[in-house]
Amino acid sequence: MKPLPLPVRIAAGLAATALEQARELPRQLAGLPVTVVSEALQLSMRLQQQVTELAIKGDDVLAMLRPVEETPEWATFDEDEPGSDPWQDEQEAIEEEVRDDTTGSTTAAPPAPPVPVVPDAPVSVPGYDHLSLPQLRARLRTLSETSLEELLAFERSHAARPEFIGMLSRRIANVRVQNPPPQS
Repeated sequence: MKPLPLPVRIAAGLAATALEQARELPRQLAGLPVTVVSEALQLSMRLQQQVTELAIKGDDVLAMLRPVEETPEWATFDEDEPGSDPWQDEQEAIEEEVRDDTTGSTTAAPPAPPVPVVPDAPVSVPGYDHLSLPQLRARLRTLSETSLEELLAFERSHAARPEFIGMLSRRIANVRVQNPPPQS
């Protein structure tokens, strides 16, 4: 017997497969909503991942085009606000602790440990090399523009810590805005 042509055999195979699928349909219909929802959630998650990956790549590209700010413009500190003096508040708190409430007298505070002298160290802030950023920030309001410039020059020539240089530069700019030079 001669074999049937290929298109006829393919058509018979399709008919048999369709018949088998029709018999399985009642069982598949029960799980169909779960399958559809599952595939929709998977698609949604894949889409979110792709969008996030694109955003991260975009951030990387944009970061190369513009420098990152050390301190955002909107960030302000207590010493930047007019009328506040954290150093004076700290001194008053120390004096209050030392004061003897029963007799009303004050006792002398214990002597501070000696600060090592660094050659060319700024005179305006003793022990400048050993101050942390918050400690220096607390003293900045009491310093003149000249003292601030001296500290900035010392910092640039010695430790060159970016956060200290940035803070001193901003403070000098604030002092210049608050006390502009006289115009002739």
